[in-house]
Amino acid sequence: MWKEFKEFAMKGSIVDLAIGVVIGGAFGKIVTSFVNDILMPPLGLLIGRVDFSNLYLNLSRTEYASLAEAKKAGAPTINYGMFLNNVLDFLIVAFSIFLVIRQINKMKRKHDVPVTTKSCPYCISQIPLQATRCGHCTSELPAS
Repeated sequence: MWKEFKEFAMKGSIVDLAIGVVIGGAFGKIVTSFVNDILMPPLGLLIGRVDFSNLYLNLSRTEYASLAEAKKAGAPTINYGMFLNNVLDFLIVAFSIFLVIRQINKMKRKHDVPVTTKSCPYCISQIPLQATRCGHCTSELPAS
């Protein structure tokens, strides 16, 4: 059983998946920092000096000056500003992944050469796909 587990764990796809998860986690941190530290402050400034991370709905009857104050008091809140930040994080990550996959697909398409020949089953020479007789050994080819 241990031998089978080692073979499973060492397969290339498992290692690739592990690397992808680690890189994805690091990429997520970079995007989160980009949204919270670079993108949202100017956006908040443009719409009236609003800090999105401090936008919340207070569900208690007590007034609080900030989200931190409400959390410290244990008041129930709906933190929709943080939700907006997280939605923006997701959209940026999804769009970035889309761009990477799009480039990979473009590179794959450049390398895909259309198949125009097949091997003769008798002499192994390359012949056109539409051929019914081999031009090298003159054998009749089976219908494909």
